[in-house]
Amino acid sequence: MSLIARIIAQRRQKLMELRQQGIDPFNNRFKPNHTVAQILREYGSWSGAELESLNRTFALAGRLMLMREFGKAIFCHFQEGYHRLQAYIQRDKVGGAAFKFFKRLDLGDIVGFVGTLFRTRTGELTLAVHEFTLLTKSLLPLPEKYHGLTDVERRYRQRYLDLIVHPEVSQVFVRRTAIIRLLRQFLDDRGFLEVETPMMQPIPGGATARPFVTRHHALDMELYLRIAPELYLKRLLVGGFDRVYEINRNFRNEGLSALHNPEFTMLEFYQAYSTYEDLMPLTEELICFVARELLGTLKISYLGENIDLTPPWRRLDLRKSLTEIGGIPREVVYDHEALVALAKQEGVTFRPGEGYGRALTKLFDLKVEAALIQPTFVLGFPTETSPLSRKNDDDPEVADRFELFIAGRELANAFSELNDPDDQRARFEAQLAAHAAGDEEMPHAVDEDFLTALAYGMPPAAGEGIGVDRLVMLLTDSPSIRDVILFPLMRPER
Repeated sequence: MSLIARIIAQRRQKLMELRQQGIDPFNNRFKPNHTVAQILREYGSWSGAELESLNRTFALAGRLMLMREFGKAIFCHFQEGYHRLQAYIQRDKVGGAAFKFFKRLDLGDIVGFVGTLFRTRTGELTLAVHEFTLLTKSLLPLPEKYHGLTDVERRYRQRYLDLIVHPEVSQVFVRRTAIIRLLRQFLDDRGFLEVETPMMQPIPGGATARPFVTRHHALDMELYLRIAPELYLKRLLVGGFDRVYEINRNFRNEGLSALHNPEFTMLEFYQAYSTYEDLMPLTEELICFVARELLGTLKISYLGENIDLTPPWRRLDLRKSLTEIGGIPREVVYDHEALVALAKQEGVTFRPGEGYGRALTKLFDLKVEAALIQPTFVLGFPTETSPLSRKNDDDPEVADRFELFIAGRELANAFSELNDPDDQRARFEAQLAAHAAGDEEMPHAVDEDFLTALAYGMPPAAGEGIGVDRLVMLLTDSPSIRDVILFPLMRPER
C-alpha cells in the first residue's frame, strides 16, 4: 500500500471512530462571529497590552494548515480564504480529553475556535483557544505546498486545491471581480444600460467563429451557443436603447492556448450617434479608470515589460505598420496580388472568397502584433474581414474600425456599425456562400430577423468588445488566460 493510500485509510478510520463516539464529523452548528480577514484588519496593529485589555471573545473558523506540538501546548495555523491566523491550544485550558482529541486532527480539517487574542513572544497575533469544534473532517491529504502541487495542469483542474495550497492565487480572482465591478461602474455612470441577451441562438452571428451546437428537443431545432451578443444588442439600438452593454460569456469552438479558452468573458457595448473615433478616447478613459482604481497607477509591469497607460495612446494604420514594423516593402503592401503571394509564402491559408484582406490581417498578426507593447489603436482594417462594420467614406476598401493592442496582444475591437440593411444583406450572403464552400466559421443562414430590425431603422452607432479575461491578465500580471479563469476547459485526463 502506498503512503497516500495509508494516509487515506487512517483518515477513514478516524471518521468511523468519530461516528462511533457520537461526534458529527460534518458539523453545521458552529457560528463564527468574525472572519480571519476582519481580525487581521481590525487588530493586526494592536500591541500585546492593548489586546490583553480588550477582554473580548472571538469565534473563528478555518482549515488547519500547520500544527506544532510542544508537550502540553499546540500552535497551529488555520486558513480562511487567503488569510491565516495562529491559534494556541493549551491542555490546561481546554482539558485533557479535548487536548488529546485535537492532537488527532489532521491538516486539512476545518475547525471552529473560540478564544481571545494575544501576542506571542515573537510578536505574532494569536488566538488563545478556550474551546474548539471539528466542523469538517478532511478525508484526503493536502498536497505539500512546494512539492505536491507543482503540476500546472493539476492546479487548473483542481482549482480548489490550488486556492488552498497557494492562497495568493485568490488575489487574482478578487481583482477579477473588482475589475468587472469597475467596468460596470464606469459604464453605468455614463448612462449605459446593462442588459442580457440570449446565450442560445438559432443562428450564430456577431463574429466569425465556429460555434458549439446543441439541440432543443421540445422545439425539435438546433441551437448554437453564442459566439457574440452583437446582433441582439443592435436590435436594442433599433428599439430605442441608445447606450447598452453586456458582460457575459461567449463560446467559440476553437483551440486552447495561453490567450484562448473556448468559453470566455466579453464586455460588449454600443453607443448611438457615435463613431469608432468617439470610442477611442472612451476606451482610454475606461481602462485608465479601472487601472487607477485597482492599482493606483497607470504605469504597470506585465511579464517584465513596463507599460504606460497614460493617454493619449498611439494610433497606427494597419498597412503602414506592415512596412514600418513588419519590414514589408510599401509597394508589396499595396499590391494585392503580391501581398497575397507573400502571405502564402508565410504559411497563411486562404478560405473560399478570401484574398487581399486576409493577407493584410494575417501578415499583421505574424509580423506586427507582438511588437505593440505600449497601448496602440490600429486602424484601417479591410472591409473584407469586417462584415458588420461601416465602410470608410473615403476608402471603401477599409472599415471604420480599430483594434486595441497592449503587451503584444489584442484587447479590444470596435467599429462604426453598419446600419444599411441592403449592404448588410449582401455581406451576409457572401458569408453564406463561404459557408457553403466549406468555411465552418461562417454563419449557415442569413439572419432575416436582424435584417428586418435594420429595415425599421437603426441609428448611426459605434460598438466595442473588450476581452475581460485578457484585461484581467494585463492588470494582474498573469501569463495565461487559464490563470484568470477559475475553472478553464481542460483536455480529459488519460
